[in-house]
Amino acid sequence: MLKPTRLSRFNIVALSLGVAFLYLPILILVIYSFNASRLVTVWGGWSLRWYREFFNDRAMIDAAWMSLRVAASSASIATVLGTLAAIALSRGQGFRGRTLFSGMLYAPLVMPEVITGLSLLLLFVALNAERGFWTVTIAHTTLTMCFVAVVVQSRLVVLDKSFEEAAMDLGCDPFRAFVLVTLPLIAPAVAAGWMLAFTLSLDDLVIASFTTGPGSATLPIRIYSEVRLGVKPEINAICTLVIGLIAVVIVVASLASKLSSQRGESAAPL
Repeated sequence: MLKPTRLSRFNIVALSLGVAFLYLPILILVIYSFNASRLVTVWGGWSLRWYREFFNDRAMIDAAWMSLRVAASSASIATVLGTLAAIALSRGQGFRGRTLFSGMLYAPLVMPEVITGLSLLLLFVALNAERGFWTVTIAHTTLTMCFVAVVVQSRLVVLDKSFEEAAMDLGCDPFRAFVLVTLPLIAPAVAAGWMLAFTLSLDDLVIASFTTGPGSATLPIRIYSEVRLGVKPEINAICTLVIGLIAVVIVVASLASKLSSQRGESAAPL
């Protein structure tokens, strides 16, 4: 049996610097969101002033609500479509046009967001579609569906098919076997894909700026328009609330996927 190797001093220092580089700016932002001073770089004591300012800013609240609705809707649609695409790619390895289908599915992974946003804008203009909530949702679904497909397909590739085959031998049709056996086993991957799609949609600025319309600005667009005139302490409070929301979503989705996976593993052998 191989003995576990101890971390060297160099590895500990490198790990500490990496963690500090990633999380120290976020920690500073969270601390300064409770700053009483109007100046961002000057500490004026602890206060919830800028959180009250945010909740009294109707335009910012509307933008945050718009972003949450778009992120939840696009992530849910992308999860369904991405899971179906992953099933088609992992189970239908010999169907005609598989290479073209996979290439078109994974194109947004490597395509610059400016090109994606401009092409979607031209599409909506050609269709004479009114730009707003649904155009941004469709655009974000197009962007995030490929990420969901990658995550779910990586789980399906290593999944033991004998559980699903045993269910069909016992009388289940393919659809029921998938829903009752396979889906609980890939639930963690599906949940991870949803969380990834949600955060990508919540964070997107470029594609949303091309496909949004009057009165439907998302939170990143609103923050960018505010930051161009100077960083306000209210922005720190908004970002802290978003960080807390993402943390809650990750914890809840992780617990739900873990519970679903445990139920699937306990029921699969039966």
